[in-house]
Amino acid sequence: MGMTIIDAEESMIPQLAALEEQCFSMPWTEQQLRSQLPDASHEFIAAVDGGRVLGYVGMMFVLDEGYISNVAVSPECRRQGIGDALIAEMDSRAKRRALSFATLEVRESNAPAIALYSKHGYVPVGTRKNYYDLPRESAILMTKFFTEIYIFRKKIIRKLFMTTV
Repeated sequence: MGMTIIDAEESMIPQLAALEEQCFSMPWTEQQLRSQLPDASHEFIAAVDGGRVLGYVGMMFVLDEGYISNVAVSPECRRQGIGDALIAEMDSRAKRRALSFATLEVRESNAPAIALYSKHGYVPVGTRKNYYDLPRESAILMTKFFTEIYIFRKKIIRKLFMTTV
């Protein structure tokens, strides 16, 4: 596979929307995806091979805080390191932007995604009850801390969260 990771572009919107349909029970519209394209407050990257979008991840940032919106990998391309590469690249971009942390939500039942995020240093910091629809399910809020003060807080949060779950 000759995969590369690049900034998402307008021309990719139809493929991104199709991927949304495949991956999510409540997919984003083309307009919603378009609003996430790279700009002064967004990073949006795609894994591509020969013009085909294999996966993507988007992040909005405010000041030194990053919020990962969606992570998607085409179902037939999963377990091939694409999600791993996308998260690693987004983390690298977050560090270059001097973000203190990046956070995301993940379905409680999505064990493969939870394992992927944990592998990259994201830790559970809370839950959002009944966050998802179709089916109704709670989300685990996971955060990766990039600065020393936040790394110390991560250790405290991990202890607190792991004793209450």
